[in-house]
Amino acid sequence: MADDRLIVALDVSTMDAVKEIVLSLGDSVSFYKVGMELFYAEGAKTIRFLQEQNKQIFLDLKLHDIPNTVAHGVSSLTRLGASLITLHGQGGPVMMKAAVEAARESGETLGVERPKLLAITALTSFDDESWTAIGGQLPISDQVIRLAKLAKECGMDGVVCSALEAKMIREACGDDFLIVTPGIRPSFAATNDQKRIATPASALQDGASRLVIGRPITQAENPREAVRLIIEEMENVSK
Repeated sequence: MADDRLIVALDVSTMDAVKEIVLSLGDSVSFYKVGMELFYAEGAKTIRFLQEQNKQIFLDLKLHDIPNTVAHGVSSLTRLGASLITLHGQGGPVMMKAAVEAARESGETLGVERPKLLAITALTSFDDESWTAIGGQLPISDQVIRLAKLAKECGMDGVVCSALEAKMIREACGDDFLIVTPGIRPSFAATNDQKRIATPASALQDGASRLVIGRPITQAENPREAVRLIIEEMENVSK
């Protein structure tokens, strides 16, 4: 039943909550996101537990620092075995290139497949008003495309972006570029605090590679049924 284009966000802060979600969803979900809230609270044991359950892991820590620090961070995280790791594209080309090289070298040294690196473009909580408030000179969509192209030039594997920019990024960066989209809300779910959102089917049609969905599943009355409905929406779009 699982579709690895679906990543369920574990936006919780305890291992008990993680185990409840993962074990209840069982084989219906194969890919999970571990973000700051969970990783800062419980650390690497969250990754080990998911690996024991034969799940793929999207480690969403949004690294953003000087190039040397980010490179060392990526080297350390590569040892954990996550499939995807995020860093902020606004850290610039030197930082992204350093991260790419660190992932490659660490993978070779450890004899493991290196994690794929994704650049954060603009957070999906931004709307035009809040974007202007932090000094955004270009429209959000223009900045997202600019950062996506830069990430590809630096050897990054893809980006995290709003589904509303997915089509433009797919056209600008090609078929092999990963596009991971949060802010996905299936037809039965509330939008919560996300501003730039899309349904699963529309996001995939516009070029998204993987979809990150949290609350519509984890806070649903029947999470497994919510997954089934989402996958049903996704099945109309061929892989």
